Amino acid sequence: MASNNPVLNKIEELKPTFIKRLSDAIAIPAVSGDESLRPKVVEKAHFLAKQLKDLGFHDIQLKDLGVQPPPVSDSNLKLPPVILSRYGNNDSKNKKKTILIYGHYDVQPALKEDGWDTEPFTFYLDEEKQIMRGRGVTDDTGPLLGWLNVVQAYREAGKELPVNLITCFEGMEESGSIGLDKLIIEEADKYFKDVDTVCISDNYWLGTKKPVLTYGLRGCNYYQITIKGPKADLHSGVFGGCVTEPMIDLVHVLQSLVKPNGEIQIAGIKEMVAPVTETENQIYEKIDFSVEELNQAIGSKTSLYDNKRDILMHRWRYPSLSIHGVEGAFYGPGAKTVIPGQVIGKFSIRTVPDIDSKKLDQLVIDHCNKVFAELKSPNTFKTELVHDGNYWITDPFNKSFTAAARATKDIYGVEPDLTREGGSIPITLTFEKALKTNVLLLPMGRGDDAAHSINEKLDVSNYINGMKIMANYLLYYSED
Repeated sequence: MASNNPVLNKIEELKPTFIKRLSDAIAIPAVSGDESLRPKVVEKAHFLAKQLKDLGFHDIQLKDLGVQPPPVSDSNLKLPPVILSRYGNNDSKNKKKTILIYGHYDVQPALKEDGWDTEPFTFYLDEEKQIMRGRGVTDDTGPLLGWLNVVQAYREAGKELPVNLITCFEGMEESGSIGLDKLIIEEADKYFKDVDTVCISDNYWLGTKKPVLTYGLRGCNYYQITIKGPKADLHSGVFGGCVTEPMIDLVHVLQSLVKPNGEIQIAGIKEMVAPVTETENQIYEKIDFSVEELNQAIGSKTSLYDNKRDILMHRWRYPSLSIHGVEGAFYGPGAKTVIPGQVIGKFSIRTVPDIDSKKLDQLVIDHCNKVFAELKSPNTFKTELVHDGNYWITDPFNKSFTAAARATKDIYGVEPDLTREGGSIPITLTFEKALKTNVLLLPMGRGDDAAHSINEKLDVSNYINGMKIMANYLLYYSED
């Protein structure tokens, strides 16, 4: 597909329309992890369903996943629907290939007081820098809408879409994709029976300059530690020094999990990690990446390692443990002298080959129980798994990856790097196994987009060029 192809030109022409569509979607605070915002997640699902209908998609279904399982405060909390839809029909004389497009419309929590320069759910376009900002612009609302925009570009350019599309858009990815595994398995020989391959645009370039295709992901097991003591929060001036404080117990348990240098302290995890092969070692030497790019992405010089190989290996193929926060503790500005009656510490472990998820859960729970028992605390204690998703690796030289590499080179003029990623997309492995096909990870955004962080952004050029790659990919994959 030459650069003067009418579909690519139409993408440029429709840029204002595509930016407006993203702006409208960002305005809906679809935070799946906040029970009070669940109606907004559902609202965004209906917003997308209307967009799909207007663009000519058919057989649109908002699949009910039922009630969200505990731990939740509302036992009747409904899960957001999964949006299934089709574009195109197979003709018996000229059967097109079918690509399933996965994306998620829910987002991470975000508040301006967290440090955002602008309101996170008010779309902001920096005209000078050509950067779009808002929660979800890169993770994953922008890329998800990119596929819809490509369909619109094909239609308005008067070109037939070279493949059939099936969408699977969920609203619980940021909260463990609850219920989606079951749906995919149930629909494998029904709604999804004609799927030839799956494409996901929910990850990022390794750095900021060179496009990539991703063939591996770490998994994620998310845990919480609940410690209960006094039946209500207490005044430290009245009770400090004469009660066993849950927060102090929690700090002791959390500090036992990982060293400041990143080394996990839970016995038995290191032994499950697959050894590094010589072939794998050689891959890291070819990747275009530098310590400076890491520093730029994180906004500081706080890397644990000073060379590309160690950074990438610890980002992709070694497990990591991160402590995320404490629910129930005072965290606002000012000085509040409170003793929390109950605290919930939250942490996760990024998993890699060959870590067994169930064995990992037991090692974590046993470790935490042992450390707490040593405190001889009268408080009540519980460690539990909140959600998990396994790691994934595939062949980066199959038909789908080859088509995507060709499409990427068309737009950026370079061969994309083949990378693995430290983040998790829990559903990738389920698609691969249930549909008995391969999965391609086709990123749109850059490594400094600050997904899950403050001031999440997406460069306008990545948004537009990402759609051009999508358009080319559909064409190249359709070819025999």
